[in-house]
Amino acid sequence: MIIRNLVTRAGLVLVGALTATVALAGPAAAHGADAPDGTDYRAEVSAVTPARPGLSVRVIEAGARLELTNTGDQPVEVLGYSGEPYLRVGPDGVYENVRSPATYLNRTIAGETRLPAEADPAAAPDWRRLDGSATVRWHDQRVLWRESAPPSQVRAAPDREHRVRDWTVPLRTGTETGEIRGTLDWVPPPDAYVWWVVATVGLLAVGALGLLPARSRPGTRALAGLGGLLVLGGVAAVVFTVGRELDAGARGVGGVLIGLLGGQVWALLTGLGAIAAGVFALARRPAADFALALAGACLALFAGVANAAVFARAVAPVPWPATTARVLIALILIAGAGATAAGALRLHATSRPQTPQTLQPPPAPPPTSRVDHGVVVADETEQDRADRAP
Repeated sequence: MIIRNLVTRAGLVLVGALTATVALAGPAAAHGADAPDGTDYRAEVSAVTPARPGLSVRVIEAGARLELTNTGDQPVEVLGYSGEPYLRVGPDGVYENVRSPATYLNRTIAGETRLPAEADPAAAPDWRRLDGSATVRWHDQRVLWRESAPPSQVRAAPDREHRVRDWTVPLRTGTETGEIRGTLDWVPPPDAYVWWVVATVGLLAVGALGLLPARSRPGTRALAGLGGLLVLGGVAAVVFTVGRELDAGARGVGGVLIGLLGGQVWALLTGLGAIAAGVFALARRPAADFALALAGACLALFAGVANAAVFARAVAPVPWPATTARVLIALILIAGAGATAAGALRLHATSRPQTPQTLQPPPAPPPTSRVDHGVVVADETEQDRADRAP
């Protein structure tokens, strides 16, 4: 009955989380829904010329977008693929030119949006205000490698780093022109097999802790170890999720929270849930095994498997080295899947019915003895008399 109630409550929590995801993720989907989980192309900004006070540009989302911030007193225009005005960022906010084909082509990373009839680079700009901020983010085909096959030099030597191209994005401030300069490099991907082997061996070792008898001293220690490991995995999930939002351009605590609730809510919830379940197990509360199994499964699925692409990509969508991201995802998988296996084994062991011991007949009383004329003679037992009976 207790487990049935916990399953019901867990189902309600998951349904509520799904509803919140659908409700909150809608407005942000058009902005960053196609952010990659990793890539082998490293894009970097090398210079912005001419340098202007308050003007800065950086690459975000593992190279998928450019972010331009202009806090100066003059608006800066980003020019489209035909040299037409495309974006304008200034003291009065961010605007896009609905006449520019780039406005539509840059809505997705693939650039396959169908152009409407009003898209005409030769027409006078028709500015539409997006928001009142001083920052704009966009996909730019001049920065990305959009072909399905890698460049020829990469195919010839895929185990070496290659400069794919130098790129520029033109700018304009009033009558003065400028540009964003950058580079695009191919970086050899890591061997994903090694990382999967590490994660698999780790989760099997953790899952084996569930074989220890739950009510024994080693089993009690194993429960505490599983709880601590699940807390560690939940912290890793939260750190990785926050890193993705920072790499997507979120600024400040408020910006990170909005990004988390809008696009990374599942990973955030599973990370926090794993921390709570781990503390629950450390406290040795009733139904701790069920909490470990449920929270571990959600952690492995929504925070681990969902981000496992970093095992096979050279550039991860986080603001720190890709190796750090791989270590975090491996830890999440080991803690999550291992806790699930161990919790399930412990639940199975404790749910088996106890078979009553076979009743054994009471032992026969020892034979008595008597003294007959100085000789000790053993009395007959009931078994002796039964054996002599005809």
